[in-house]
Amino acid sequence: MEVIYNSCCGIDVHKNKIVACLKIKGKQNVIKEFSGQTEDIRTMANWLMENKCEKIAMESTASYWKPLVNIFEIKKLDYTVINARDYKNLPGKKTDVMDSEWIANLLQHGLLKYSYIPSREQRELREATRYRKSLIQERSRALNRLQKMLEGANIKITSVLSNVMGVSSRNLIEYILDNEESITVEQADKLVVTRIHAKIEDVVKAMDGIITPFQRTLIKEVIAHIDELTERINKMDKIVDEYMKEYEKNKKNLKKCLD
Repeated sequence: MEVIYNSCCGIDVHKNKIVACLKIKGKQNVIKEFSGQTEDIRTMANWLMENKCEKIAMESTASYWKPLVNIFEIKKLDYTVINARDYKNLPGKKTDVMDSEWIANLLQHGLLKYSYIPSREQRELREATRYRKSLIQERSRALNRLQKMLEGANIKITSVLSNVMGVSSRNLIEYILDNEESITVEQADKLVVTRIHAKIEDVVKAMDGIITPFQRTLIKEVIAHIDELTERINKMDKIVDEYMKEYEKNKKNLKKCLD
């Protein structure tokens, strides 16, 4: 088979161990083992640079490949990440050394299918948006938990108000949590500050519940958790917007050039 790279490296990546196989045309393979620590990864990168490694390939195992990519990008080493299913090793006894040698062999002859790796900026933005998404999902679970707690306390607020954390809903919920007596029509009319389809009398009936002291405490904690998540989501929105300003600026400059 045709040799594409005279010097290349196949890497089998684990959480705390890295096995690298340096394959140089006409020479015996060199196998070295490194830890997952930054210092050891730098040592490996320098070793590959000294041997004029033209291309590096490694498994996309979990997120263990990311520390290597961070160093390789700084060292300006040409790397690629591959999916394990695209280079399946031969059946039989499987070891880390065999995996690294197999990857290096396939890489040398150009038989690997490369995975797309976004730039560092894109990876950072992706982490931010994924974290924001997880916060939104957690907030949704907390809102569902709040609704179930209110239902368990005979509070039917969702039958008269669509948004359980809207301004009017929040006013009503906080009132019944801080006051043991039932809410009156006059009080409810003052607390409902947004336009609603239900009648005030129906709102009063929906808020007529049976809340124990423990339920009051628990519901307050859930509401505080929702508020905290909302604040974090707003902060993430600002972070993402600030990060994207540079891209928007470049986009506008590119449009001017094209025009």
